[in-house]
Amino acid sequence: MNAIEIHGLKKSFRGLYALDGLDMTVPVGAIYGFIGENGSGKSTTEKLICGHLVKDSGDIKLFGKSYRDAGVRARVGALIENTGCFPNSTIYQNLMMQAINLNLQNPDEEIQRVLKIVRMDDEAQLKFKKCSLGMKQRIGIAMALLGDPALLILDEPINGLDTDGMRIMREILVDITKNYGCTVLISSHILGELEKIATHYGIIRQGKMIQELTAAEMEGRCRTFTTVKTGNMQRALADLQKKFPDVRLEDGSLRVYDMNDTEAIVRDLLDNGHTVQEIRKNRIGLEEYYIELMSKKEGA
Repeated sequence: MNAIEIHGLKKSFRGLYALDGLDMTVPVGAIYGFIGENGSGKSTTEKLICGHLVKDSGDIKLFGKSYRDAGVRARVGALIENTGCFPNSTIYQNLMMQAINLNLQNPDEEIQRVLKIVRMDDEAQLKFKKCSLGMKQRIGIAMALLGDPALLILDEPINGLDTDGMRIMREILVDITKNYGCTVLISSHILGELEKIATHYGIIRQGKMIQELTAAEMEGRCRTFTTVKTGNMQRALADLQKKFPDVRLEDGSLRVYDMNDTEAIVRDLLDNGHTVQEIRKNRIGLEEYYIELMSKKEGA
């Protein structure tokens, strides 16, 4: 079963389509990285799934049922834009107000549960206005986790966080999926961080899904390359291009793509009178893959 299935989703604002026939599939148990440039339709998609907006046409199913189904709606938690907390109230008080609003049974027990998940069980009495950005984001996730949802929708939860804040957020999201059986849909512009936790990806452009793939498929499509530095980069480029099919001068280094035999590269350079100053193997990551994919679409 899939947590989210979307087919032909359209949404327009003042005659302009924010979503134009979007298709999307998020498997149960996935951490689904939702990627796209500003204005591509990510937030609109998330708001439609949550019922914050009304679609023009198309189909949205959650766990095999209509997203309008009351039972399904109760299984969705979301953090979109901001936490909506009262600044002069404590973390606990804000969570209690949300628990009451959701008509939860045993609200105190539920609050203690979600605070433990987001690593904030010792800060319950801290006023919200005194919390750091990272803490506020974790409070927002705690709010969304009240009621033990099966699907969590997060809009840019790691943007603006420092290195430690992003590490903690990664640990929380992995914990939610592995130990609490929650599916996570997360949008982010910080692709390097997303790559560390995502099991699936969806890449959206101008309101349309241009590619969906698993982390394993992404790994297979991300090209490997060998980075080389020599004393005369231009001459070394010309010499390597005579033997290897894809050699480029990028970011101040020579890149020999799809060639893992570093000995063959070094041997060719030495035979042509070059001194090798540096050589190492690399792999194109999610960010470079995304940029390359977008440039191809632009040129199509």
